[in-house]
Formats: sequence, structure tokens, C-alpha cells
Amino acid sequence: MALRVLCIDDDQRLHALLAEYLGQNGVTLVAAPDGPRGLAALAAGGFDAVFLDVMMPGMDGLEVMRRIREKSTIPVIMLTAKGDETDRVVGLELGADDYLPKPFSARELLARLRAVLRRGATEATDRMSVGQLTVDVPAHDARVRGRSVPLTGLEFDLLVALMRRAGRVVPRAALMDEAGRGDTLVGDRAVDVHVSHLRQKLGDDPRAPRIIQTVRGVGYLLVKP
Repeated sequence: MALRVLCIDDDQRLHALLAEYLGQNGVTLVAAPDGPRGLAALAAGGFDAVFLDVMMPGMDGLEVMRRIREKSTIPVIMLTAKGDETDRVVGLELGADDYLPKPFSARELLARLRAVLRRGATEATDRMSVGQLTVDVPAHDARVRGRSVPLTGLEFDLLVALMRRAGRVVPRAALMDEAGRGDTLVGDRAVDVHVSHLRQKLGDDPRAPRIIQTVRGVGYLLVKP
């Protein structure tokens, strides 16, 4: 999947070098030479992450970081020529996701970007909301309109698997794989029974389900509002 990253840094040569390397690896880099223009670009939306230099004239990177976190949780990797520990600590305390001192290689920056995005994706899927459903995976908690719903381990795993692919049809076999039960011999009929129980507990009408719909001959779909 192509990524779009905002680089707020007054070093135009760095922009050019990073844009060439990252562009070959599916990342479109958009340059902003100072803090105010970087914040304006970020406010327009459409970015997956931000590279942010600390040492910039006018508004420095720490102030930009502070303002970003007032409105956004977008992943931010701070860049700086200073190796001072205080800068690193302050940047991280302000909400930066990672910190890379200059000089650095574009390859390492790309690796850190991918790691930050993977970490963010994992955290996002630990706590999910789809319509009136919410799940907290670490707490093993499922709720409908704020009401806690007691589910068996398999029912909970099936719900999480469906929510992670909300709006898409999940074949029965893939559903068991997604639920982490792909090594268990469970027939299609058994899957149907578990989904039926799950529907009942969620308050879904079995005759005209509005939450988990059956796609005949294929599998199930969690309706995404």
C-alpha cells in the first residue's frame, strides 16, 4: 500500500534525497520547509505519518510537535542534528513516536517508519469500534451500545475477526484462521452454530440479521455503517 508522509524540515537537500529513495519504496514524500507551513499541510489531511526536524528557524520542531498532539495522533518521527539526550526526552514526552539523530540513512528511516506504522496498526486493532459494537482485545471485553456482552473464547475471537474485516465477506475457513483456530478441525456447520450463538448474544435478529449477515455459500459479513 502506498504511503504519504509529510516531512517538515528546512533542509531542501535532505528532502530531495529522501524523496528519491522513499519514492522507490512506495512512499510519497511531501515537503514543508517550516513549522507553520507543515501544520497547515497536516491540517489539510491525507498523510500517514510525519517526519519532523527539531532545529528549524522560527517555530522549532518541539513547538510543532506540541501543536500536532493538540489535534492529532498521527505517527511522528523526529529528526535532528543534535544528539542531546534532553532533546530526545522532550520530543518523546511531547508525543513523538520515534527519534532519529542526523546523519542517518534513508534505509534506516524507512525501517523506523514501517515499525511505527505496524505498532500503530496493532494498537488500533486492540480496541475497535464498528457501529454499536466495541471490543477491547487485551481486556477480552465486548460491548453493544455500551452494554457488556459475555462471550465464550471462540465467540469473542470470531467477533474480533469479523470486526477487523468489517464491510468485507469473510469465508468460513478464513474466519477460523483469523480467529486463530485454523489448526482446529471445525466443520462449516459448527462455524454456523457458533456464529448463530454470537448473533443471539449481540441481539441480532436471526431472521433478518443487521449486524452479521450470511453470504450463502461463502461466509459472513459484519455490516459496516
